[in-house]
Amino acid sequence: MLDGPFYWVAVFTMGPFTENPAGVRPLDAWPGGQLLQKIAPQNGLAETAFFGPVSPGIFHLRWFTPSVEIDLGGHATLAAAHVLFPERGFEKNTITF
Repeated sequence: MLDGPFYWVAVFTMGPFTENPAGVRPLDAWPGGQLLQKIAPQNGLAETAFFGPVSPGIFHLRWFTPSVEIDLGGHATLAAAHVLFPERGFEKNTITF
């Protein structure tokens, strides 16, 4: 379906089993929204964020629940930033979504 890693990120955690998890999927190219919507419920999480580069330091970000695309996913946005900084080595101080 899509190549590359999928990240399961525990956001707002205060200890074991207290987090609000989100899925994050980096993209090199944007498939159709119908495919992204089909992938989201397979992750078993409340939200999955898909992001891809627009230009250096600027990323397009879309959020999907298991049933619909939503306008904003707060904890999934934080999860995407976590993936970009420590997991993927983004070196600037600021990310723009």
